[in-house]
Amino acid sequence: MSAQTENKKQTELLDRTLFLDVIEKGKQEGLLSFNEDRSKIIYHCKRDYTTSFKNPEETIRAYYYTELVLDYQYPKKRIDLEVLIPKRLPEDRADIVVYEDDDCLKPYITVEAKREGITDAEFNQAIEQVFGNAVSIASVYAVVIAGFTKRSFKLKGFPPLERKKNIIAVIPKKYEKEQKYTYIKGDAFNDLKIVKQEDLKNALKKSHDTVWEGGKRDPTSAFDEVSKLIFCKLKDEKDTKKGEPYKFQIGSHELASEVSDRIRKIYEKARERDAEVFKESINLEDEILFSVVNHIQEISFSKTELDIKGEAFEEFMQGFFKGQMGQFFTPRKVVDFCVNMMSPDKDALILDPACGSGGFLLNCLEHVKKRVEQDYEEEAYNQWHEFAKNNLFGIEVNEKIARVCKMNMIIHDDGHTNIISTDALKEIENKDKNIKGIIDLNKKIDKNSFDLILTNPPFGATIKRSEKSYLNNYNLGKNKKNQKTEILFIERVIEFVKPVTGRIAIVLPDGILTNSSLQYVRDFIMEKCQILAIVSLPQTAFSYYGAGVKASLVFLRKKGDYEMLEDYPIFMAIAEKIGYDATGREIPENDFSEILKAYKNFKEHKHPF
Repeated sequence: MSAQTENKKQTELLDRTLFLDVIEKGKQEGLLSFNEDRSKIIYHCKRDYTTSFKNPEETIRAYYYTELVLDYQYPKKRIDLEVLIPKRLPEDRADIVVYEDDDCLKPYITVEAKREGITDAEFNQAIEQVFGNAVSIASVYAVVIAGFTKRSFKLKGFPPLERKKNIIAVIPKKYEKEQKYTYIKGDAFNDLKIVKQEDLKNALKKSHDTVWEGGKRDPTSAFDEVSKLIFCKLKDEKDTKKGEPYKFQIGSHELASEVSDRIRKIYEKARERDAEVFKESINLEDEILFSVVNHIQEISFSKTELDIKGEAFEEFMQGFFKGQMGQFFTPRKVVDFCVNMMSPDKDALILDPACGSGGFLLNCLEHVKKRVEQDYEEEAYNQWHEFAKNNLFGIEVNEKIARVCKMNMIIHDDGHTNIISTDALKEIENKDKNIKGIIDLNKKIDKNSFDLILTNPPFGATIKRSEKSYLNNYNLGKNKKNQKTEILFIERVIEFVKPVTGRIAIVLPDGILTNSSLQYVRDFIMEKCQILAIVSLPQTAFSYYGAGVKASLVFLRKKGDYEMLEDYPIFMAIAEKIGYDATGREIPENDFSEILKAYKNFKEHKHPF
């Protein structure tokens, strides 16, 4: 790979982070510059210093150097880079040193910059490195920064081996006094940062790696614990009053136990109000919790764009649920297509009775948000928040994944209260008052109630009459010893939608559409519904998620009780390329946009619905 290609790749990655924005600001202010192909960076500080820009650590150094000058207001003429540290064997150099004087004889801040995404062990090693350098030159403060993971120390007045009591919230601004807390709500300089997708993904991954502890916890337990802390952070961002410091941060001279106690109190208070999301207390050691706070304290989850949060959180979840729980995820590009085909509006009541992590519901939220922002402008925020709160419903049989879905909804600014954990195939209203039906868990989840259902039901599992008495309640289950879940789901989703106007988008195995033995299922569908469209997916569509079944997307409209249809056209298409390959890797080829365009044209000229 050529240097130019390699550097272009790095720049493309940076385009998805906040770091490049800050570096570009530094360039505009004359603090740094680049050669023509951006393979080298030139710092304009105490001296002009030129070095390669290929190293990811250089990105972080350039970012923090720019912050030191623009945000912390240290004069660039008092900043030097690659400062040789005397009396250090082997020879060492400090990445950045800020001085107290114009002659640069009195070191004030010593900085060690590391690439984003280093492990906790590497971060702790960097702390020792910066202490060695800072103590050797008698620096007042020391900082280690690795992306959004940053830790600052005061050395003056503390023993050389102290690493806990001398932690400070942030280095002083322009030689002023230290602050007790860094992040103040509504403060122009000290509020939380709105980040980009790559930033959030890295922060979530680092948090999970810290909690996972190299395998001491299983991945799903680690996810639960990280989710609890994100839950705390969101609550803190929402509840903190303007002008007050956030509680979800590390204060100056605070021990891990003090920070941990404060976070646990936030969690327990929030859990009292919302016991269904998390039923257990935070199960983390103080030091682990402290490290996670360090990873994410600077990031604003509430103000970061909805689609950025959605994609980052989705990728974060899939990264370790895949394999164990891949069946609970529908690929985003498939979900996008289904939602665009159905194009829900802000008044639609929407249900996914096999909601998994909530992909269909959240994509509907993103779709409606964009529509109301175009149509309502100033009122848009309230419009789509009301939609999230009142119009999105989900059922998930796996309690752990139901919690994941609720957490996903919270990340997206709510709607989690309408997610219930139960078997979507059981009785909607149970005649046995001692056994709860679906409607007992949420009164709004009833027959003939929803405008739109989008779902990817579980394939291949078998419901046995001997195990589930409700099998006989289904037209497609009567007089059968067993039946496939996907077949029962067809009948259930038809039950849930409104007659005449209710629509369905469902993923079905091709066997239902082609096997001669399943003609009775097709007859049932055509009796109850008008088929709007069928889009065939490639064999590999779900292979990355642990399923190799050939499937299609089926779009339906529920007929009225006495509605009779004459022969009508059905839109049919084959999607050979769907934006990713069998390994889950994104590819540019995607037939969905052309199919969507063709479907819209079909509706306008051929089809009344």
